[in-house]
Amino acid sequence: MDIIRIIIAILLPPLGVFLQVGFAGAFWLNILLTLCGYIPGIVHAVYIIAKR
Repeated sequence: MDIIRIIIAILLPPLGVFLQVGFAGAFWLNILLTLCGYIPGIVHAVYIIAKR
């Protein structure tokens, strides 16, 4: 299941984080990072998914 989440995180970083943690602070941080730049959003999403 983590492989699917990582693929989703690469395509849509906030969705990947949402599937992992829900509406927690990491989700909102990821939206902010994705708006600032797509790559930081991807890195953060993959980190959140790999960490848990």
